[in-house]
Amino acid sequence: MENREHETALSRGCGVVADDGRVHRHRRFCPIAGPTSATVAASSSAEAQPLLARYGLAGKSTVEVLDQLDRLDLQQRPAGLKASVRAGELLISDGGQEFSLPIPADRFYLSAGPYLQQTHDCFFHAPTGCKGELAGKQVQVKILNDANGTVLVDESRTTFANGFVGFWLPRNITGTLRITSDGKTAESKISTGADAPTFLTTLRLV
Repeated sequence: MENREHETALSRGCGVVADDGRVHRHRRFCPIAGPTSATVAASSSAEAQPLLARYGLAGKSTVEVLDQLDRLDLQQRPAGLKASVRAGELLISDGGQEFSLPIPADRFYLSAGPYLQQTHDCFFHAPTGCKGELAGKQVQVKILNDANGTVLVDESRTTFANGFVGFWLPRNITGTLRITSDGKTAESKISTGADAPTFLTTLRLV
């Protein structure tokens, strides 16, 4: 039991949420629960360079690594490489040692997955494992800072090949995200604190 509670978050599963609301779990390398008291003993980004080099990512910043992985065509996803986005770090592994790449202290990466019929339950975004329903879809996105009404994002975007769209937001805010496509809209409250999810999978377009 103790070993299961302390398994690394990169090797946990996700699930698919169907129209009936039931979660059908499968291996997706992104945890279905939020943060726990157990921490991952990850090595530093400097030690990660040999692993990054094997996948053509050597010398890139964490922001660049994450942006590149999230925008890959599904056929281009590197076999064996697992990644999990946290509030302050990007965890990567190829089945052996796990490495931590720090995310800038003032930035937070939020991945949003609009859908019509099917989504999956996930707390931390896995850019090399998760797959959404609406790939290559034109969407209009508006994100507001609830504290002062500042518009953080107001633009047209195309969802990545994985079906999601990602945003670099200020750290430690609460806000509202609205996404529209083909006359259908979804809206959700968001936060970018230390314990906040990096994946928003409840955006059903209606």
